[in-house]
Amino acid sequence: MVDKIALQFAPVTKELWPDFEKLFGPKGAYCGCWCVALRLPYRIRGNMSAEDRKAFIRTRIEAGPPPGILGYCEGSPVAWVQVGPRYDVPQFNSPRTCSRPLEELEAEDASVWAVSCFFLASPLRGKGLSHRILAAAIDHARKGGAHYLDACPIDHSKQPKSVALYIGSTAIFDAAGFDTVARRKDGRPLMRLDLRQ
Repeated sequence: MVDKIALQFAPVTKELWPDFEKLFGPKGAYCGCWCVALRLPYRIRGNMSAEDRKAFIRTRIEAGPPPGILGYCEGSPVAWVQVGPRYDVPQFNSPRTCSRPLEELEAEDASVWAVSCFFLASPLRGKGLSHRILAAAIDHARKGGAHYLDACPIDHSKQPKSVALYIGSTAIFDAAGFDTVARRKDGRPLMRLDLRQ
């Protein structure tokens, strides 16, 4: 069934803003987030309206380079993955988070990337497409010159009731060859894929 669902991926650019907007819909994907949670401190984004967050990510997309990739099925946008250099998602690097880099300088290193957010249109959820979406993110990072790709997913064996699937499950990262490189919070390992080979 999953193999019969054709997916194509493209880096999100200003020309693809209408597709990004269509996929995120009136709710901004998840509670009006518009995928700015890892870009702005809470003290700033918490005081922004959903429209302000939408305008922020639109400006970021239009400025380039692409902050992630869109997935398409039969010509319609159905998936989003935020993937790019760590410095583009500063909250992913905060010293207070379990996703902080192994070494402080990696937060500014253009060769150290992060895959930090997933969003899939509801009709396609639960069909096992996460592996293919992550594979596309890995391919995008490799083409972008990344040496390392980091993630901080949820281990559902430790947090079975969590609904925060937008950061991914450790199972898909394990299957893609990521290694656990730090355990700073139970159920939220920092995982890394070495892309240098």
